[in-house]
Amino acid sequence: MTLTGAGSVALVGAGPGDPGLLTLRGRDLLAQADVVIVDRLAATELLAHCRPGVEIVDAGKVARSAHGEGMTQDEINGCIVAHASAGRSVVRLKGGDPFVFGRGGEEALACAAAGVPFEIVPGVSSAIGVPAYAGIPVTHRGITQDLAIVSGHVDPAAPGSVVDWAALAAGPSTLVLLMGVKEIGKIAATLVEHGRSGDTPVAMIHRGTTPAQRTLIATLDTVGAAAAAADIKPPCVTVIGRVVSLREQLSWFESRPLFGLRVLVPRSSAQAGDLSKSLLARGAQPIEVPTIAIEEPASYTDLDAALGALADYAWIVFTSVNAVTAVLARLSAIGLDSRAFGSVRIAAVGAATGRALAASGLRADLVPSSEASSAGLLRDWPDGAGRVLLPRADIASSSLPDGLRAKGWTPHDVVAYCTVTAPAPPAWVGQALVAGEIDAVVFTSSSTVRNLVKLIGTPAASVVVAAIGPRTAATCAELGMRVDVESASASVDAVAMALADHIAVRVL
Repeated sequence: MTLTGAGSVALVGAGPGDPGLLTLRGRDLLAQADVVIVDRLAATELLAHCRPGVEIVDAGKVARSAHGEGMTQDEINGCIVAHASAGRSVVRLKGGDPFVFGRGGEEALACAAAGVPFEIVPGVSSAIGVPAYAGIPVTHRGITQDLAIVSGHVDPAAPGSVVDWAALAAGPSTLVLLMGVKEIGKIAATLVEHGRSGDTPVAMIHRGTTPAQRTLIATLDTVGAAAAAADIKPPCVTVIGRVVSLREQLSWFESRPLFGLRVLVPRSSAQAGDLSKSLLARGAQPIEVPTIAIEEPASYTDLDAALGALADYAWIVFTSVNAVTAVLARLSAIGLDSRAFGSVRIAAVGAATGRALAASGLRADLVPSSEASSAGLLRDWPDGAGRVLLPRADIASSSLPDGLRAKGWTPHDVVAYCTVTAPAPPAWVGQALVAGEIDAVVFTSSSTVRNLVKLIGTPAASVVVAAIGPRTAATCAELGMRVDVESASASVDAVAMALADHIAVRVL
């Protein structure tokens, strides 16, 4: 049965929060879907896997900003069936695993009753994944060989409760509670009442697997008061049992050097991804704020003419991923392809630009060995003679063509794209930055510095300012900012590492 074509449904587990935990099958189905019906606990970053034009339906069972009300489960079931019955490929994207307290069984039964073909794509359940990110194995040889996953949604003393708390108190060594924040004090007291020791360790993990993760450690005797004092809120996974004690040795996620820090990433919307990934890998919570928007130039006449005469150039220099995108798009527009480069040698300023070329089947002959900048490229550039094509932004500086002339070459600068200030970000971002509620900001170019100041203002003195390379750092200083971190090389990994090193020293 083909489940990605017209009139099909896939119930896809999105995992517990970290978008990197999505399965490959889930990713592929998102890329093909006509409609994606999204659970409120599914990471919004996963929607980047969708194709352009996909219809996104917010099915969160909490107040919805656009409509003022949530969808009931019956309404969600009806929505899934209606879209599939209209011949559309539907992905129901659900937090965690669809069949572990996700009501995926109800949605699958609705499809079955309507004769709609469906498939289930398991996800990493929060019951397993969240404790793992807190450094708690839910089973461990010598400590526990059994595990129970229990809904903590209902007061254990409520009439008609279907959970056998007496059996759980005497049975499985590890209990994992989902949806148990409100009732945790009563649940703990009930377990103790039925024989579980009051000093049994308990971990409550809020927003697990995300940079906002918080872990509260208590015991059955103290967890009710501790959770109230710490103001623990859903979503939360609670682990009860001796395995919790292993967290002292196995906590890995919350030990990352930038864990929990809110880091502003002011870049063009198309370029924030690599830096955000590097920050996420070190535990930070990146807040992407586009400060640069890319627009087409008023005319492509000069660029098209240059691309049509590529054989007249000895070199072409790509200074950014945006330049690669613009040039390849114009080659296609004028009926040419990569064969037009012929014997022209290709230079790329930086590894990211080189990767963008490689993705299109083009290999850079020269990439700076020291730093990803015009200065780095010029240090490696040979003396010689001939024409060099520079398809760049309209506001590009003169340092590169001036340096090429000094080495005997004849640069030809043409506008491939224009950079403009992006629309203002949400008001809360600016307020948080100037109030010091953001921990750090990472600047990757002089234009991001100027545009952020224009859009928002100067960061508070408490905000750590990191800059890629001396040119960007100089622009920060020019605009009155103290630069705390300057990366040794002009790469996003280098600046993220330098920020982590700075934070580590500051903490010590």
